[in-house]
Amino acid sequence: MNRCPTPAQLKVAPTAPSPDNQLMDRTADVASRSQTPPAETTAMNVLLALSLSHMLNDILQAVLPAIYPVLKESFHLNLTQIGLITFAYQLTASILQPLVGLYTDRYPRPYALAVGMCCTLSGLVMLSQATTYNALLIAAALTGTGSSIFHPGASRLTRLASGGRHGFAQSLFQVGGNLGTSFGPLLVAFIIGTRGQSNVLWFSLFALLGIVILMRLGSWHHGKLQKQKAAGHPAHHHITPRLPRKKVTQALVVLLALIFSKYIYLTSLTNYYTFYLIDRFGVSIQRAQIYLFVFLFAVALGTILGGPIGDRYGRKIVIWFSILGTAPFTLMLPFAGLTGTIILSVFIGSILASAFSAILVYAQDLLPGNVGLVAGLFFGLAFGIAGVGSALLGRLADHTSIEYVYRVCSFLPLLGLLTVFLPDLNFRRTPTAVQP
Repeated sequence: MNRCPTPAQLKVAPTAPSPDNQLMDRTADVASRSQTPPAETTAMNVLLALSLSHMLNDILQAVLPAIYPVLKESFHLNLTQIGLITFAYQLTASILQPLVGLYTDRYPRPYALAVGMCCTLSGLVMLSQATTYNALLIAAALTGTGSSIFHPGASRLTRLASGGRHGFAQSLFQVGGNLGTSFGPLLVAFIIGTRGQSNVLWFSLFALLGIVILMRLGSWHHGKLQKQKAAGHPAHHHITPRLPRKKVTQALVVLLALIFSKYIYLTSLTNYYTFYLIDRFGVSIQRAQIYLFVFLFAVALGTILGGPIGDRYGRKIVIWFSILGTAPFTLMLPFAGLTGTIILSVFIGSILASAFSAILVYAQDLLPGNVGLVAGLFFGLAFGIAGVGSALLGRLADHTSIEYVYRVCSFLPLLGLLTVFLPDLNFRRTPTAVQP
């Protein structure tokens, strides 16, 4: 007698897939993977070349202020005329940067960086051969123009080569600039010394090396543009924020205020730290220079650490820590002894320097597609604040004392409280075109 099958008996036992089915599955898997865009990788060679070119650029930019004593004696200049030379340089080095960034965002020019270095080279050659005051002004303006062309374009290439590690890439780029700013005056003292302005011509060798490096970077950028053009709309996982215009404007105002806080305080240390140590503690000029080097080394260390930490834990956290976190140390500095001052300067330099990369990348994320404009705006503002701040702090020190300057500046990091008004950027990875 036949019995009805039980539910257990109705279950179909799994069967091994046939070789044909296995082949079809593998083919489908390969096809699906081939349609997935490959992960973007960090172009380390490009980033290192950009960092090196940043170092060369900032070495060359340090030549002009470093030879002011030579020019003052050779041309019998007064301090007002020296100030006008600085104004001509700052005008082109600061104000032009956002305009250059805006233009290159809309119309990418792969070889613009090499053109900028050619402007710097022209300025240095004219500076070495100038026989009139007007020639000095033109040389200063040409040198500043080279810097204005360099920074926005190089920052865009840095982001393009970052492979998504925007903070790390920007930090590596910034360290090159820090090294150039530190080595520039030393090289001027060694190469030029008191031998006269004609020795400025030796620095053209640095400019020529920079042109070679930037031409190669231009070729790499040109290749990227050609690939993008051939592909039409290549898929690229890019972090795109979705924020109202009002919030973006508010965030940019806060970031600019934080840049003001950071660079005014850094200027007080970079330009007047040795005078402070000599006046308050009676140290020798040589020891004061060593302590300044310790501070600048801390700045370089903080610069390279700030970007990767921001990549891992978020830009806003780094901005909070790097600005407001400096306040306890700056507030203690005017009351510390010599050993305490040196230790505090290391904490201040390393923490405060970590801010710029995080601020710049945060601002670029706020305004996707405007990488050059943002870089030009923030680099230009940093240069402008450093120049104006140095003059104002010097005047304040003349009317009061250098110790009073540090007591006033110690409150600047408290502006880091404005970070509370920065929105949390909740990014969503969406396929968008690579920005050239």
